[in-house]
Amino acid sequence: MRKCLDFARHERLSQGVKRMFIFGLGYTASRIADALRWRGWEVIATGRDGALSFGDTGNVRLALADSSHVLSSVPPSGEGLDPVLEMYGDSLSSKWLGYLSSTGVYGDCGGAWVDETAPTGRGRRMARAEADAAWLALGARVFRLPGIYGPGRSALDRVREGKAHRIDLPEQVFSRVHVDDIVGGVIAGLKAPPGAYNLADDLPCHQNLVIEEACRLLGLPQPPLLTLDEAGLSPMARGFYAENRRVANGKAKCVLGWAPRYRTYREGLQGMV
Repeated sequence: MRKCLDFARHERLSQGVKRMFIFGLGYTASRIADALRWRGWEVIATGRDGALSFGDTGNVRLALADSSHVLSSVPPSGEGLDPVLEMYGDSLSSKWLGYLSSTGVYGDCGGAWVDETAPTGRGRRMARAEADAAWLALGARVFRLPGIYGPGRSALDRVREGKAHRIDLPEQVFSRVHVDDIVGGVIAGLKAPPGAYNLADDLPCHQNLVIEEACRLLGLPQPPLLTLDEAGLSPMARGFYAENRRVANGKAKCVLGWAPRYRTYREGLQGMV
């Protein structure tokens, strides 16, 4: 069986077939996988929608050996360790590496603009910042992502379901990115040098504006303006309001040749209506 796999690998590589291994085939990575397959790539993955179990080390290592590119969307564990690097870091040499990180690594910046030169590891995402740094040390393209939205996961859905909130924090600013623009950034990153890249849209703004636009598009009333305590948010949701920053995307535009298709939340929401 191993000889057959080795022969098949030799045949694919000799024909120039490109193969991506994805750790964590979830909401965003599934769309990246679809885009790669459309371009003629072979994709194999672990995760909710993947063909392999993360803990199936024998088959995962065989698939990694057969892959030219590796992308991870797996977050750090509760202990602060990166599961992919802990278990498979020794199988990642001589490959294109990509990692879906978070702009949460910048911590609270008081609403100021941050780019990839800003210090990391200052906020609540310490484990993520450490994983981010570890992937960079391996020569990965680290895509730092703000709030992700897209079909089935947007302000439109929350408004329809009666789960949207408007929070009375007038100075609070968030950045966001449409899932399709993450796909475009990763595809552009296939030919880019290693390093960190912020993938965010062009208009950081208060989340209330996004909710209000969703209500306008759906013809539904706006939810009442509440304090954080009145909104009854989960600890995770409250955590987002503990940090305030504007994410700059100039490096991705310059180095990757990338630009968001959905430049602001307005185009993004309209595209889903």
